Amino acid sequence: MHARMKQPAFLLPDAMKALMALSKSAHVEGVPETLHELLHLRVSQINGCGVCLEMHARAAAKAGESAERLATVAGWRDTPYFTDAERAALALAEAVTRVADRADPVPDEVWNEAARHYDEKALAGLLISIGAINIWNRLNAATRQVAGSLGV
Repeated sequence: MHARMKQPAFLLPDAMKALMALSKSAHVEGVPETLHELLHLRVSQINGCGVCLEMHARAAAKAGESAERLATVAGWRDTPYFTDAERAALALAEAVTRVADRADPVPDEVWNEAARHYDEKALAGLLISIGAINIWNRLNAATRQVAGSLGV
């Protein structure tokens, strides 16, 4: 397995700075670090990004996530391991990631459930976090980055 080219953000230092700043800006009060990692893991599962799957599984474990939650995040609807607030954030992440899959990309029921658990600032943090991991996933998918090859 070989990548088509180096990871684009590694080639363009200004892009790397911007992407890192974007990711950092998502870390707001009301959104725990572990939730960011779970969202990144779930979005990366949907997008099939091996690099991000490996990176965020490790980061989530380091942040204290349990093996059960890491192993079942793809099936979060059918497990007892996630809170209602986490479920709302995971549903939001799935909807925002799959915007082309339905006429109403983020249905009111998904949005309203997330808004029930998070204030506007936390929702903004969630949306920025979801958007940022989607950018990374797309850059890695387009260039066929190989898990374990980026040294992260």
